Amino acid sequence: MTTQRLLVVDDDRAFRLSTSALLRAEGYEVDDAADGRIAADMLRERRYDLLLLDLKMPGVDGLQLVEALRIWGMQLPILMISGVGTVDLAVRSLHLGADDFLTKPVEPSVLVSRAAELLDRRPQRDGAPAPTGMVGRSAPLRDMLAQVARVAPTETTVLVTGETGAGKELVARAVHRLSPRAHGTFQAVNCAALSESLLESELFGHIRGAFTGAVRDRVGVIEAAEGGTLFLDEVGEMSLSLQQRLLRVLQEREVTRVGAVQARPVDIRIVTATNRDLQAEVRAGRFREDLYYRLAVFTIAVPPLRERRDDIPMLVEFALSRLKLRVASWTELSCSPFAMRALRAFGWPGNVRHLLGAVESAAVEAGGRRIEVQHLPAEVREAMDGFPQPRYRATGDDEAERARIVWALDASEGSLTRAADLLGMGRTTLWRKMKSLGVESPGSV
Repeated sequence: MTTQRLLVVDDDRAFRLSTSALLRAEGYEVDDAADGRIAADMLRERRYDLLLLDLKMPGVDGLQLVEALRIWGMQLPILMISGVGTVDLAVRSLHLGADDFLTKPVEPSVLVSRAAELLDRRPQRDGAPAPTGMVGRSAPLRDMLAQVARVAPTETTVLVTGETGAGKELVARAVHRLSPRAHGTFQAVNCAALSESLLESELFGHIRGAFTGAVRDRVGVIEAAEGGTLFLDEVGEMSLSLQQRLLRVLQEREVTRVGAVQARPVDIRIVTATNRDLQAEVRAGRFREDLYYRLAVFTIAVPPLRERRDDIPMLVEFALSRLKLRVASWTELSCSPFAMRALRAFGWPGNVRHLLGAVESAAVEAGGRRIEVQHLPAEVREAMDGFPQPRYRATGDDEAERARIVWALDASEGSLTRAADLLGMGRTTLWRKMKSLGVESPGSV
Protein backbone atom coordinates (compact mmCIF):
# COMPACT_ATOMS: atom_id res chain seq x y z
CA MET A 1 0.00 0.00 0.00
CA THR A 2 1.28 3.48 -0.93
CA THR A 3 2.28 5.68 2.02
CA GLN A 4 -0.10 8.60 2.47
CA ARG A 5 1.43 12.07 2.30
CA LEU A 6 0.37 14.85 4.70
CA LEU A 7 1.20 18.56 4.80
CA VAL A 8 1.36 20.40 8.16
CA VAL A 9 1.13 24.21 7.90
CA ASP A 10 1.71 26.28 11.05
CA ASP A 11 3.83 29.33 11.90
CA ASP A 12 4.43 27.91 15.40
CA ARG A 13 7.67 26.00 14.78
CA ALA A 14 7.46 23.85 17.91
CA PHE A 15 3.88 22.75 17.18
CA ARG A 16 4.65 22.19 13.49
CA LEU A 17 7.68 19.98 14.15
CA SER A 18 6.10 18.02 16.99
CA THR A 19 2.94 17.38 14.96
CA SER A 20 5.00 16.26 11.97
CA ALA A 21 7.03 13.89 14.16
CA LEU A 22 3.83 12.47 15.71
CA LEU A 23 2.32 11.75 12.29
CA ARG A 24 5.54 10.24 10.94
CA ALA A 25 5.54 7.86 13.91
CA GLU A 26 2.09 6.73 12.70
CA GLY A 27 3.57 5.75 9.33
CA TYR A 28 2.65 8.80 7.26
CA GLU A 29 4.98 10.71 4.97
CA VAL A 30 4.88 14.32 6.24
CA ASP A 31 6.02 17.67 4.82
CA ASP A 32 5.68 20.97 6.67
CA ALA A 33 5.44 24.66 5.83
CA ALA A 34 5.68 27.78 8.00
CA ASP A 35 3.13 29.90 6.15
CA GLY A 36 0.35 29.87 3.59
CA ARG A 37 2.43 31.08 0.64
CA ILE A 38 4.97 28.29 0.99
CA ALA A 39 2.13 25.78 1.42
CA ALA A 40 0.37 27.03 -1.73
CA ASP A 41 3.52 26.42 -3.79
CA MET A 42 3.97 22.95 -2.28
CA LEU A 43 0.34 22.02 -2.96
CA ARG A 44 0.73 22.97 -6.63
CA GLU A 45 3.92 20.93 -6.96
CA ARG A 46 3.02 17.71 -5.10
CA ARG A 47 -0.02 15.61 -4.38
CA TYR A 48 -1.10 15.44 -0.73
CA ASP A 49 -3.71 13.24 0.90
CA LEU A 50 -4.46 15.54 3.87
CA LEU A 51 -3.76 19.15 4.84
CA LEU A 52 -3.43 20.12 8.54
CA LEU A 53 -3.73 23.87 8.56
CA ASP A 54 -3.30 26.56 11.20
CA LEU A 55 -6.01 29.21 11.15
CA LYS A 56 -4.06 32.29 12.23
CA MET A 57 -0.75 32.95 10.46
CA PRO A 58 1.01 36.16 9.36
CA GLY A 59 0.63 37.00 5.68
CA VAL A 60 -1.66 34.38 4.15
CA ASP A 61 -3.76 32.78 6.90
CA GLY A 62 -5.55 29.45 6.92
CA LEU A 63 -8.90 30.80 5.76
CA GLN A 64 -7.33 32.55 2.77
CA LEU A 65 -5.53 29.36 1.77
CA VAL A 66 -8.70 27.26 2.10
CA GLU A 67 -10.56 29.73 -0.12
CA ALA A 68 -7.75 29.66 -2.70
CA LEU A 69 -7.77 25.86 -2.78
CA ARG A 70 -11.53 25.92 -3.38
CA ILE A 71 -11.07 28.31 -6.32
CA TRP A 72 -8.27 26.15 -7.73
CA GLY A 73 -10.49 23.07 -7.56
CA MET A 74 -8.26 21.12 -5.15
CA GLN A 75 -10.33 18.57 -3.25
CA LEU A 76 -7.97 17.24 -0.56
CA PRO A 77 -9.35 16.92 3.01
CA ILE A 78 -8.47 19.81 5.34
CA LEU A 79 -8.18 19.68 9.14
CA MET A 80 -8.12 23.22 10.57
CA ILE A 81 -6.23 23.75 13.85
CA SER A 82 -6.45 27.00 15.78
CA GLY A 83 -5.39 28.54 19.07
CA VAL A 84 -8.50 30.72 18.83
CA GLY A 85 -11.44 28.40 19.45
CA THR A 86 -14.54 30.37 18.51
CA VAL A 87 -17.67 28.87 17.01
CA ASP A 88 -17.75 31.64 14.41
CA LEU A 89 -14.29 30.81 13.10
CA ALA A 90 -15.03 27.10 13.06
CA VAL A 91 -18.25 27.62 11.09
CA ARG A 92 -16.55 29.98 8.66
CA SER A 93 -13.68 27.57 7.96
CA LEU A 94 -16.11 24.67 7.43
CA HIS A 95 -18.22 26.85 5.13
CA LEU A 96 -15.16 27.67 3.00
CA GLY A 97 -14.33 24.01 2.56
CA ALA A 98 -12.47 22.67 5.61
CA ASP A 99 -13.56 19.21 6.79
CA ASP A 100 -12.88 19.40 10.54
CA PHE A 101 -11.75 21.86 13.19
CA LEU A 102 -9.59 21.38 16.31
CA THR A 103 -8.57 23.88 18.99
CA LYS A 104 -5.07 24.05 20.52
CA PRO A 105 -3.80 22.50 22.67
CA VAL A 106 -4.63 19.29 20.81
CA GLU A 107 -4.37 15.89 22.44
CA PRO A 108 -2.01 13.77 20.27
CA SER A 109 -4.43 10.84 20.26
CA VAL A 110 -7.28 13.11 19.12
CA LEU A 111 -5.22 14.62 16.32
CA VAL A 112 -4.12 11.20 15.05
CA SER A 113 -7.69 9.91 15.25
CA ARG A 114 -9.18 12.87 13.36
CA ALA A 115 -6.50 12.66 10.66
CA ALA A 116 -7.18 8.94 10.18
CA GLU A 117 -10.93 9.57 9.93
CA LEU A 118 -10.48 12.20 7.21
CA LEU A 119 -8.12 9.95 5.28
CA ASP A 120 -10.61 7.07 5.50
CA ARG A 121 -13.35 9.32 4.09
CA ARG A 122 -11.16 10.55 1.22
CA PRO A 123 -12.36 8.08 -1.47
CA GLN A 124 -15.97 9.20 -1.02
CA ARG A 125 -15.01 12.88 -1.10
CA ASP A 126 -12.84 12.82 -4.18
CA GLY A 127 -15.16 11.76 -6.96
CA ALA A 128 -12.67 12.64 -9.66
CA PRO A 129 -10.02 11.55 -7.46
CA ALA A 130 -7.34 14.22 -7.19
CA PRO A 131 -6.56 17.80 -8.18
CA THR A 132 -5.73 18.13 -11.87
CA GLY A 133 -4.57 21.74 -11.85
CA MET A 134 -7.06 22.51 -14.64
CA VAL A 135 -9.45 25.35 -13.77
CA GLY A 136 -12.94 25.43 -15.25
CA ARG A 137 -16.23 23.59 -15.71
CA SER A 138 -16.97 24.00 -19.42
CA ALA A 139 -18.11 21.02 -21.49
CA PRO A 140 -14.88 20.87 -23.60
CA LEU A 141 -12.76 20.86 -20.43
CA ARG A 142 -14.94 18.22 -18.75
CA ASP A 143 -14.69 15.99 -21.82
CA MET A 144 -10.91 16.31 -21.84
CA LEU A 145 -10.62 15.60 -18.10
CA ALA A 146 -12.77 12.50 -18.59
CA GLN A 147 -10.11 11.28 -21.04
CA VAL A 148 -7.41 12.02 -18.47
CA ALA A 149 -9.32 10.05 -15.82
CA ARG A 150 -9.69 7.06 -18.18
CA VAL A 151 -6.05 6.82 -19.23
CA ALA A 152 -4.26 7.89 -16.03
CA PRO A 153 -4.63 4.60 -14.10
CA THR A 154 -3.09 2.65 -16.99
CA GLU A 155 0.52 2.44 -18.17
CA THR A 156 -0.46 3.64 -21.67
CA THR A 157 1.82 6.12 -23.44
CA VAL A 158 -0.01 9.44 -23.96
CA LEU A 159 0.38 12.16 -26.60
CA VAL A 160 -1.04 15.57 -25.63
CA THR A 161 -1.80 17.95 -28.51
CA GLY A 162 -2.85 21.58 -28.48
CA GLU A 163 -1.88 25.18 -29.09
CA THR A 164 0.88 26.96 -27.22
CA GLY A 165 -0.26 28.11 -23.79
CA ALA A 166 -3.36 25.88 -23.70
CA GLY A 167 -2.13 23.82 -20.75
CA LYS A 168 -0.49 20.71 -22.21
CA GLU A 169 1.95 20.32 -19.33
CA LEU A 170 -0.90 20.61 -16.82
CA VAL A 171 -2.60 17.71 -18.59
CA ALA A 172 0.60 15.67 -18.42
CA ARG A 173 0.94 16.43 -14.70
CA ALA A 174 -2.70 15.44 -14.18
CA VAL A 175 -2.05 12.08 -15.86
CA HIS A 176 0.86 11.59 -13.47
CA ARG A 177 -1.01 12.70 -10.33
CA LEU A 178 -3.96 10.41 -11.04
CA SER A 179 -1.78 7.41 -11.85
CA PRO A 180 -0.28 4.65 -9.67
CA ARG A 181 3.04 6.46 -10.24
CA ALA A 182 1.83 9.61 -8.46
CA HIS A 183 4.27 9.19 -5.58
CA GLY A 184 7.15 8.84 -8.04
CA THR A 185 8.98 11.69 -9.73
CA PHE A 186 7.68 13.78 -12.66
CA GLN A 187 10.54 14.77 -14.97
CA ALA A 188 9.82 17.38 -17.66
CA VAL A 189 12.01 18.39 -20.60
CA ASN A 190 11.27 20.99 -23.28
CA CYS A 191 12.73 19.50 -26.45
CA ALA A 192 12.55 22.87 -28.27
CA ALA A 193 14.66 24.68 -25.68
CA LEU A 194 17.92 22.74 -26.11
CA SER A 195 20.34 22.05 -28.96
CA GLU A 196 20.57 18.45 -30.21
CA SER A 197 23.75 17.66 -28.26
CA LEU A 198 22.49 19.23 -25.03
CA LEU A 199 19.12 17.51 -25.36
CA GLU A 200 20.83 14.15 -25.88
CA SER A 201 22.88 14.59 -22.72
CA GLU A 202 19.84 15.88 -20.79
CA LEU A 203 17.74 12.87 -21.79
CA PHE A 204 20.22 10.01 -21.75
CA GLY A 205 22.98 11.25 -19.45
CA HIS A 206 26.65 10.62 -20.16
CA ILE A 207 29.77 9.02 -18.76
CA ARG A 208 32.96 10.84 -17.87
CA GLY A 209 35.07 11.57 -20.95
CA ALA A 210 32.19 11.05 -23.40
CA PHE A 211 32.89 14.53 -24.84
CA THR A 212 34.91 17.63 -24.04
CA GLY A 213 33.75 18.99 -20.69
CA ALA A 214 32.25 15.70 -19.46
CA VAL A 215 34.34 15.56 -16.28
CA ARG A 216 32.01 13.19 -14.38
CA ASP A 217 29.19 10.74 -14.96
CA ARG A 218 25.77 12.33 -15.28
CA VAL A 219 22.33 10.74 -14.89
CA GLY A 220 19.85 11.76 -17.61
CA VAL A 221 16.18 12.55 -16.96
CA ILE A 222 15.11 9.20 -18.42
CA GLU A 223 16.90 7.41 -15.60
CA ALA A 224 15.91 10.09 -13.09
CA ALA A 225 12.24 9.38 -13.89
CA GLU A 226 12.59 5.77 -12.66
CA GLY A 227 9.30 4.67 -11.12
CA GLY A 228 7.60 7.87 -12.27
CA THR A 229 6.68 9.80 -15.41
CA LEU A 230 8.83 11.40 -18.12
CA PHE A 231 7.20 14.33 -19.92
CA LEU A 232 8.70 15.41 -23.25
CA ASP A 233 7.25 18.77 -24.27
CA GLU A 234 7.36 19.81 -27.95
CA VAL A 235 8.57 16.35 -28.96
CA GLY A 236 8.04 17.32 -32.61
CA GLU A 237 11.21 19.46 -32.39
CA MET A 238 13.41 16.42 -31.70
CA SER A 239 15.97 15.50 -34.40
CA LEU A 240 15.60 12.24 -36.33
CA SER A 241 18.70 10.74 -34.68
CA LEU A 242 17.33 11.42 -31.18
CA GLN A 243 13.95 10.09 -32.28
CA GLN A 244 15.70 6.80 -33.06
CA ARG A 245 17.24 6.67 -29.57
CA LEU A 246 13.91 7.49 -27.93
CA LEU A 247 12.24 4.73 -29.95
CA ARG A 248 14.73 2.23 -28.54
CA VAL A 249 13.89 3.34 -24.99
CA LEU A 250 10.22 2.69 -25.70
CA GLN A 251 10.85 -0.67 -27.35
CA GLU A 252 13.51 -2.12 -25.03
CA ARG A 253 12.73 -0.25 -21.79
CA GLU A 254 16.42 0.51 -21.35
CA VAL A 255 18.68 3.53 -21.78
CA THR A 256 22.33 3.89 -22.77
CA ARG A 257 24.22 6.95 -21.56
CA VAL A 258 26.22 8.97 -24.09
CA GLY A 259 29.67 7.37 -24.41
CA ALA A 260 28.60 4.16 -22.65
CA VAL A 261 28.25 0.64 -24.03
CA GLN A 262 26.11 -1.04 -21.42
CA ALA A 263 22.40 -0.27 -21.31
CA ARG A 264 20.49 0.24 -18.07
CA PRO A 265 16.88 -0.93 -17.56
CA VAL A 266 14.30 1.79 -16.81
CA ASP A 267 10.75 1.64 -15.48
CA ILE A 268 9.05 4.84 -16.65
CA ARG A 269 5.86 6.06 -18.24
CA ILE A 270 6.26 8.50 -21.14
CA VAL A 271 3.88 11.38 -21.85
CA THR A 272 4.68 13.69 -24.76
CA ALA A 273 3.19 16.94 -26.05
CA THR A 274 3.31 18.94 -29.27
CA ASN A 275 1.71 21.94 -30.93
CA ARG A 276 2.59 20.49 -34.35
CA ASP A 277 0.57 18.14 -36.55
CA LEU A 278 2.80 15.08 -36.13
CA GLN A 279 1.02 13.16 -38.88
CA ALA A 280 1.92 15.98 -41.29
CA GLU A 281 5.48 15.88 -39.94
CA VAL A 282 5.58 12.14 -40.67
CA ARG A 283 4.42 12.73 -44.26
CA ALA A 284 7.08 15.42 -44.66
CA GLY A 285 9.78 13.01 -43.43
CA ARG A 286 10.60 15.07 -40.35
CA PHE A 287 9.19 12.63 -37.80
CA ARG A 288 9.56 8.85 -37.66
CA GLU A 289 6.33 7.03 -38.37
CA ASP A 290 7.21 4.12 -36.07
CA LEU A 291 7.91 6.53 -33.18
CA TYR A 292 4.66 8.42 -33.84
CA TYR A 293 2.59 5.27 -33.41
CA ARG A 294 4.51 4.42 -30.23
CA LEU A 295 3.82 7.86 -28.75
CA ALA A 296 0.21 8.32 -29.94
CA VAL A 297 -1.25 5.18 -28.36
CA PHE A 298 -3.73 7.48 -26.57
CA THR A 299 -4.12 11.09 -27.70
CA ILE A 300 -5.59 13.94 -25.64
CA ALA A 301 -6.42 17.19 -27.46
CA VAL A 302 -6.38 20.26 -25.20
CA PRO A 303 -9.12 22.72 -26.30
CA PRO A 304 -8.00 26.32 -26.93
CA LEU A 305 -9.36 28.94 -24.56
CA ARG A 306 -11.58 30.47 -27.26
CA GLU A 307 -13.54 27.19 -27.29
CA ARG A 308 -14.16 27.30 -23.54
CA ARG A 309 -14.91 30.95 -22.82
CA ASP A 310 -17.22 29.93 -19.97
CA ASP A 311 -14.09 29.02 -18.00
CA ILE A 312 -12.62 32.53 -18.24
CA PRO A 313 -14.28 33.91 -15.05
CA MET A 314 -12.96 30.96 -13.01
CA LEU A 315 -9.51 31.34 -14.55
CA VAL A 316 -9.53 35.05 -13.69
CA GLU A 317 -10.55 34.25 -10.08
CA PHE A 318 -7.76 31.66 -9.97
CA ALA A 319 -5.25 34.25 -11.19
CA LEU A 320 -6.46 36.83 -8.67
CA SER A 321 -6.29 34.40 -5.75
CA ARG A 322 -2.76 33.39 -6.73
CA LEU A 323 -1.68 37.04 -6.96
CA LYS A 324 -3.20 37.81 -3.55
CA LEU A 325 -1.18 34.95 -2.08
CA ARG A 326 2.01 36.33 -3.64
CA VAL A 327 1.52 40.02 -2.76
CA ALA A 328 0.41 40.59 0.82
CA SER A 329 -0.87 44.15 0.19
CA TRP A 330 -3.25 43.07 -2.61
CA THR A 331 -6.06 41.90 -0.35
CA GLU A 332 -8.61 44.10 -2.20
CA LEU A 333 -7.66 42.81 -5.67
CA SER A 334 -10.78 42.06 -7.75
CA CYS A 335 -12.15 42.37 -11.28
CA SER A 336 -15.08 44.59 -12.24
CA PRO A 337 -17.97 42.99 -14.16
CA PHE A 338 -17.27 45.17 -17.19
CA ALA A 339 -13.56 44.24 -17.23
CA MET A 340 -14.61 40.59 -16.95
CA ARG A 341 -16.90 41.08 -19.94
CA ALA A 342 -13.95 42.44 -21.93
CA LEU A 343 -11.76 39.49 -20.90
CA ARG A 344 -14.45 37.03 -22.02
CA ALA A 345 -14.83 38.80 -25.37
CA PHE A 346 -11.13 38.64 -26.32
CA GLY A 347 -9.84 35.79 -28.51
CA TRP A 348 -6.69 34.88 -26.46
CA PRO A 349 -4.38 33.57 -29.21
CA GLY A 350 -1.89 32.62 -26.48
CA ASN A 351 -4.61 30.75 -24.57
CA VAL A 352 -4.58 30.34 -20.78
CA ARG A 353 -0.99 31.50 -20.40
CA HIS A 354 -1.89 34.66 -22.32
CA LEU A 355 -4.94 35.32 -20.11
CA LEU A 356 -3.05 34.81 -16.83
CA GLY A 357 -0.33 37.21 -17.97
CA ALA A 358 -2.91 39.82 -18.94
CA VAL A 359 -4.62 39.57 -15.55
CA GLU A 360 -1.31 40.00 -13.74
CA SER A 361 -0.46 43.02 -15.88
CA ALA A 362 -3.90 44.53 -15.16
CA ALA A 363 -3.47 43.89 -11.43
CA VAL A 364 -0.21 45.85 -11.47
CA GLU A 365 -1.89 48.69 -13.40
CA ALA A 366 -4.72 48.70 -10.84
CA GLY A 367 -2.29 48.87 -7.95
CA GLY A 368 -3.62 45.62 -6.50
CA ARG A 369 -7.18 46.95 -6.18
CA ARG A 370 -10.20 46.63 -8.49
CA ILE A 371 -9.32 45.92 -12.13
CA GLU A 372 -11.29 48.13 -14.52
CA VAL A 373 -11.35 48.17 -18.33
CA GLN A 374 -8.73 50.92 -18.48
CA HIS A 375 -6.28 48.64 -16.63
CA LEU A 376 -6.47 45.88 -19.23
CA PRO A 377 -3.76 45.48 -21.92
CA ALA A 378 -4.27 47.60 -25.05
CA GLU A 379 -4.95 44.55 -27.25
CA VAL A 380 -7.90 43.59 -25.03
CA ARG A 381 -9.31 47.13 -24.95
CA GLU A 382 -8.92 47.51 -28.71
CA ALA A 383 -10.84 44.29 -29.27
CA MET A 384 -13.85 46.01 -27.68
CA ASP A 385 -14.31 48.00 -30.89
CA GLY A 386 -17.09 45.57 -31.72
CA PHE A 387 -19.34 47.31 -29.18
CA PRO A 388 -21.79 49.90 -30.61
CA GLN A 389 -20.38 53.38 -31.13
CA PRO A 390 -21.11 55.67 -28.16
CA ARG A 391 -24.51 57.35 -28.26
CA TYR A 392 -24.47 58.81 -24.73
CA ARG A 393 -21.99 61.66 -24.59
CA ALA A 394 -20.28 63.13 -21.54
CA THR A 395 -19.00 66.61 -20.76
CA GLY A 396 -17.20 66.16 -17.40
CA ASP A 397 -13.46 65.95 -16.65
CA ASP A 398 -12.95 62.39 -15.38
CA GLU A 399 -12.25 60.71 -18.75
CA ALA A 400 -11.63 57.17 -17.45
CA GLU A 401 -14.81 57.06 -15.37
CA ARG A 402 -16.91 58.62 -18.10
CA ALA A 403 -15.55 56.23 -20.74
CA ARG A 404 -16.33 53.26 -18.52
CA ILE A 405 -19.94 54.42 -17.98
CA VAL A 406 -20.45 55.20 -21.68
CA TRP A 407 -19.16 51.75 -22.64
CA ALA A 408 -21.49 50.12 -20.12
CA LEU A 409 -24.50 52.06 -21.42
CA ASP A 410 -23.68 51.09 -25.00
CA ALA A 411 -23.09 47.44 -24.13
CA SER A 412 -26.40 47.32 -22.24
CA GLU A 413 -28.26 49.15 -25.03
CA GLY A 414 -29.07 52.04 -22.75
CA SER A 415 -30.45 50.06 -19.80
CA LEU A 416 -29.40 51.73 -16.55
CA THR A 417 -30.12 48.56 -14.61
CA ARG A 418 -27.96 46.34 -16.82
CA ALA A 419 -25.25 48.99 -17.08
CA ALA A 420 -25.12 49.24 -13.29
CA ASP A 421 -24.75 45.45 -13.08
CA LEU A 422 -21.87 45.54 -15.57
CA LEU A 423 -20.15 48.24 -13.53
CA GLY A 424 -20.74 46.47 -10.22
CA MET A 425 -22.67 49.32 -8.63
CA GLY A 426 -26.24 50.17 -7.72
CA ARG A 427 -28.58 51.85 -10.23
CA THR A 428 -28.90 54.95 -8.02
CA THR A 429 -25.11 55.22 -7.71
CA LEU A 430 -24.76 55.02 -11.49
CA TRP A 431 -27.40 57.72 -12.00
CA ARG A 432 -25.57 60.04 -9.58
CA LYS A 433 -22.23 59.44 -11.32
CA MET A 434 -23.80 60.13 -14.71
CA LYS A 435 -25.24 63.39 -13.42
CA SER A 436 -21.94 64.52 -11.86
CA LEU A 437 -19.92 63.57 -14.97
CA GLY A 438 -22.34 64.98 -17.49
CA VAL A 439 -23.30 61.71 -19.16
CA GLU A 440 -26.64 61.88 -20.96
CA SER A 441 -29.39 59.75 -19.50
CA PRO A 442 -30.74 57.28 -22.08
CA GLY A 443 -34.19 57.49 -20.53
CA SER A 444 -34.31 53.69 -20.15
CA VAL A 445 -34.61 51.46 -17.07
